[in-house]
Amino acid sequence: MLEEQIKVLLIEDEDFDVRRVENTIKPFENRIKIVDVVSDGRSAIDLLDKKRNFYDVVIMDFQIAGGLRGAQLIKKIKDFDLAIQIIVITKMTVNITDYDFAHNLIEAGAFWYCTKYPGDIEQYIYQPTDFIMSIINAFERKKLIKEKQKSNQKLNRNVENVLANKKIVGVSSTIKKMREEISKYANSNAPILITGSSGTGKELVAYNIHYNYNSPRKFENFIPINCGGIPDQLIESELFGYEKGAFTGAEKSKPGLFEMAHHGTIFLDEISELPLTAQVKLLRVLQDGEVEKIGRTEKIKVDVRVISATNRNLEDEVREKKFREDLFYRLNVVPIHVPPLRERKEDIHYLIDYFLNEFSIDMGKEMPVINEEAIKLLVDYGWPGNVRELKNLIQRLLFYDEKIITPQLIQTALGKRASLSENYFANDILSFKSPEGIQALKHMEKIFREKYFKYIRMQSESDSEAAKKLGLAPPNYYRMCKELGLK
Repeated sequence: MLEEQIKVLLIEDEDFDVRRVENTIKPFENRIKIVDVVSDGRSAIDLLDKKRNFYDVVIMDFQIAGGLRGAQLIKKIKDFDLAIQIIVITKMTVNITDYDFAHNLIEAGAFWYCTKYPGDIEQYIYQPTDFIMSIINAFERKKLIKEKQKSNQKLNRNVENVLANKKIVGVSSTIKKMREEISKYANSNAPILITGSSGTGKELVAYNIHYNYNSPRKFENFIPINCGGIPDQLIESELFGYEKGAFTGAEKSKPGLFEMAHHGTIFLDEISELPLTAQVKLLRVLQDGEVEKIGRTEKIKVDVRVISATNRNLEDEVREKKFREDLFYRLNVVPIHVPPLRERKEDIHYLIDYFLNEFSIDMGKEMPVINEEAIKLLVDYGWPGNVRELKNLIQRLLFYDEKIITPQLIQTALGKRASLSENYFANDILSFKSPEGIQALKHMEKIFREKYFKYIRMQSESDSEAAKKLGLAPPNYYRMCKELGLK
């Protein structure tokens, strides 16, 4: 396998020093090639501008002719390409312990430097073997930097894709203010508490904080967890993990979500559902940055930004002794409130267009037209389920395969919510029969459960409230919703 040739730009104004560099490199000309030679800094910059990303290594005299030289020239070269490596040759010093000189070169961006003297002035650069090794090492470093740049470009594209898919749509003053808050707080490590009614998009806000361009954690893990969707007895092992043999059934160690989120962000949704025992451990993580893993005596250090969210009033929960006061103050360092849809009606039209376009493309359908009366109906509607309800409605409307969306079609899709309890299931009575005949009881039970769970959720402010109305524990409610495809 042929080794890649190292392309060198030489900046030197003395002919005999050019010959010395060439003579030193000559035994390695199959590996190192001086492609161009210039005698001043301005010419070097012009050449770098014309041949961008071409040279691998620049070898330059520190005291070059002309006004642009030394540390200033090194910085100018680095402005063209951070990956390009610079080796300085100089007759300014023969003192190899001149640390100040070396420090200034490194600060400017040089990779290595060597003195011209003492040595055979007519033939070689002083310390020729070190000089050759420095060129090869500089080339390897340049390749590593280029690979890192490519990796960062890929990561940036991934971040851009996430932000495009998690876009916060709206033009209202409240949404503009929220975007500003997200951008401002993204660079902070302080705990963030997102409040707002169910369906307003609290998780969306958390994603935008983590992946924001200002966030130093955007390339690290974002770990979301629904605190109400995990049984109380399992929540601690999920968050903090456990060691092998910590309890019966622990056949191998399990990393907790805080470990997995190290250097990244953990999003604790429905934080009010966190059991009091887990609240104590979470408080210690926030105070000390340490995780107490079940079955382990030594604590584990973690660097995690904590974002939590709730649709409840945590201050009321504190007064009722359902939530720790000290934990509330730890979580509520940076508060962000997501307003309900009814308080930002000017955003509804934009959200309708956004969801119509998104679902039309996803379903491979022509985007329907929505008339003015239909838009007015949607703007005037109260939206108890907020943006989530609007999104689900738009998706449902596309299944009707109508080219024009009318108020009547919307009323049908909404189930005439004013008298929802009377006619919500009416259409299902007509669907007891199918072209293949009577449907199986198990299939009809699933249809009923899905429909009824949706109905109860629409009438509730939160998953917890819906679970209570259905007479289910929150974890069981969450599990059944997942089985029905509602989560």
